[in-house]
Amino acid sequence: MTTACTPSTARTRRRRLGGEAVLGVDTHWDVHAVAVVSSLGEMIGTGSFPATAMGYRELLTWARGLGTVRRAGLEGTGSYGAGLCRYLLAQQVEVFEVNRPDRSERRRRGKPDAADAQNAARAVLSGRARARAKAGDGPVQIARMFKLAKDSAVKARTQAINQLKAVLVTADPVLREELAGLNTPALIRTCARLADNDEDGGGGDAVLQATRITLRLLARRVEQLTGQIQDLERHLARLVERHAPQLLAPVGIGPDTAVTLLITMGDNPERLGGEASFAALCGVSPVEHSSGSRHYRRLNRGGDRQANAALHRIVQTRLRFDPRTRDYYERRTKEGKTRREIVRCLKRYVAREVFNLVRPSPS
Repeated sequence: MTTACTPSTARTRRRRLGGEAVLGVDTHWDVHAVAVVSSLGEMIGTGSFPATAMGYRELLTWARGLGTVRRAGLEGTGSYGAGLCRYLLAQQVEVFEVNRPDRSERRRRGKPDAADAQNAARAVLSGRARARAKAGDGPVQIARMFKLAKDSAVKARTQAINQLKAVLVTADPVLREELAGLNTPALIRTCARLADNDEDGGGGDAVLQATRITLRLLARRVEQLTGQIQDLERHLARLVERHAPQLLAPVGIGPDTAVTLLITMGDNPERLGGEASFAALCGVSPVEHSSGSRHYRRLNRGGDRQANAALHRIVQTRLRFDPRTRDYYERRTKEGKTRREIVRCLKRYVAREVFNLVRPSPS
């Protein structure tokens, strides 16, 4: 059901309608709270619309009936507002990601949905919300889905391997000796082929049989998850080779790190103002820090930590195998830089290189 609140007087309504307006949305699972604010910051109307395809169309039609909507501020463009974000971008509405209101303000004033939607619109109008939302409608979104499944499979496989080794610690000495000395892949293969003995035995034989069954089930689970991981890795490699093969040319960048960095940039890398914006997004831009007479730049602890870890892996690989990177490291070491400072500089350079590969400069 759709509801909307309009201005209190007809005179105010006539003055506001027809001009430029900003849309603010507080997104939820089933219903989105909406507010439309004029270019002067005046409230034009509020409403609530269902989070469905029909609801998205009704929302934009209603908002455009109150003014010319070219910008919108959404909370949760990567979760509850992902569908609405894609729809608004397809309708040529520029969407900005809006952070949650300050917690101290929430404690003082509460959290009404209409107020959150109004604050989202005012954040876009004032310029506080400047982060443009990801499109989420291209190959990068596909890669994000595959990587999500792969990461969960890797986590589940690690848990199953740890459980298998923990069961083996308390197993019967005869079974332990049978599996002793095997590395992890051989241990998994051997446990997956363990045969059943008499399941109706009693005493210690029953415990041994239960242990063998548990080891076999866990090993087969590991093999199944390994197959899923390998299949997803092939999907990701094909995506990178098809849509961003230039990322695989530099030293130290493989399909996994390339996918991580592409997910951070999104399907619309033009939303980033420049390579400095991408560096800040990855948490590798230096942060000015001062304390009295001492002025220096410290490590940035913000940004996307997955992208930061991908850049760190690239740098560590280059420090081992790339002669240019090793020469740079030795030169900066002689200048008095610590290893941590040199790695931070190298991560910043890699971020610049990746950005220019994905989004070449006009020059």
